[in-house]
Amino acid sequence: MGRALTKLSQILVSSYDRSMAPSDDKTISVNPLVAELASWYEKFRTAMDYRDDEVILRSTIERILKRRLLLGGNGATVAPPLIRELIWARYFPDSSVPESQVARVGSTIDLFLKLEDEINRKHRINRASVNEWIMQLLSSEIEDILKPSPQKETMCNFIYHLFQERVSIIDDSEETRDIQVFIAVRRAFANDDLALLRHHLFKHYFGKISHNFEKIADQFPKAIQELTKQLRYCLKDKIYVYIKNQTVPFLILDDVLRNSRGAQILVSDPENLNLAILEACNSRYKTIRAKVKRAIVRSVIFIFFTKAIFALFIEGTYERFIYNRVIWSSIALNTLTPPLLMVLVGFFIKAPSKDNSFRIMTKINSILFEENPALNPPMVVRKKPKKTEPILGLIFLLLWLATFVLSFGAIIFVLNKLGVNPASQGVFIFFLAIVSFISYRINRTANMYVLRDDRDSLGSLLSDFFFMPFIQVGRRLTTAISQINIVLFIFDFIIETPFKGIFAFFEQWFLFLRTQREKLE
Repeated sequence: MGRALTKLSQILVSSYDRSMAPSDDKTISVNPLVAELASWYEKFRTAMDYRDDEVILRSTIERILKRRLLLGGNGATVAPPLIRELIWARYFPDSSVPESQVARVGSTIDLFLKLEDEINRKHRINRASVNEWIMQLLSSEIEDILKPSPQKETMCNFIYHLFQERVSIIDDSEETRDIQVFIAVRRAFANDDLALLRHHLFKHYFGKISHNFEKIADQFPKAIQELTKQLRYCLKDKIYVYIKNQTVPFLILDDVLRNSRGAQILVSDPENLNLAILEACNSRYKTIRAKVKRAIVRSVIFIFFTKAIFALFIEGTYERFIYNRVIWSSIALNTLTPPLLMVLVGFFIKAPSKDNSFRIMTKINSILFEENPALNPPMVVRKKPKKTEPILGLIFLLLWLATFVLSFGAIIFVLNKLGVNPASQGVFIFFLAIVSFISYRINRTANMYVLRDDRDSLGSLLSDFFFMPFIQVGRRLTTAISQINIVLFIFDFIIETPFKGIFAFFEQWFLFLRTQREKLE
């Protein structure tokens, strides 16, 4: 006889047993040859815009919207080709999207475009900022329409309620605490980026847009100011790390409940539940190497096509101007080092141990059946430091600056000894910082199913001391340069527009040929 679920767990498990009613609507089908070509193009394009897998669909929708709305358009003219492009790129299987969704997406596009016009009419605020918010909100809304994920939303709510009372901000309101826990859960479990976080907070702030159109148009500036304040909250990263370190059991539990034929029946049988948990762990472990390999390939493409061309242009120009020739040895060093470092990272990837699986199994059982599950100790933080902390903070800041000087100074010292010129040194450090950040993310992907504790080993402390400065700089460089990436602009608005036009032409041509062939039958 199985143990009784907690009330919260009962709600969670019941939601996984609800299945969506099958649709009898006619579906959208595309030509398989066009889809094959388009999917390869999409893989190449997304590799140049380094993002987590969970946010690629939304960012792709936003990219297509911007391109198709650039010269005007509305829901009726944008929605059909938008959905076809997504099916071409295999974000959705062929014949899986009902044709009725086209009208729904079209009306959503019209609603948001109308909202943008109304906001710009009522308020004198930066139009580029308004457009950025509207495009991010609209792309997130379209993703919800085309790919609803009720189980993920339920799991996020479940995690939120578990951690809501386990986080305390001594010198701030409970409302702020609740918002920060919500943001941390969305980042930790759902891997939401800034656009998706804005979308979820916006919905919580206003409710359904179609029901609150005038209110949104009137209060938009005030809402954006408040949401931006919450998204930049000083303690957001601390709360995120606290919750992130405890999300592994929830990721595995999500797999177990999704793959079960009957979630209620499964959790009522302890033996089968534990077996399903261990199988889910093993299944996830097998995907790690493939994920890491894909991340490495995407990283090499990302570095070369969006960063290397620009950096090598600077280095080559400098060398020709100063030395009247290009020093190909230094260029080769800077070109080959990033991919070699990426490959080296792949060799150190190991699957988690069986002991890790059993610890996850124990955690999941505690989460499902205990009113006070065995999670990490509650987190208590304060927004403003104590009076004695500023001096200590200054000491830590000076030590942190010292790590930057030592880390970067050591690299510059070695490069000087090798006779590398200043421009090549700058390019090398540029690459090393970006590769360090990407390697850190790949390592995080490789260990995403490892149940961690809060203790730091001597090796991790030394690694943090020497490599964290490079990782921090690499993160800023990757984020900043991605926002002004000329190569991506060329792909999105100069290459992609005619490229997708050719795809559409050939799809229509193949359809015409098939029609002519059918007349001969």
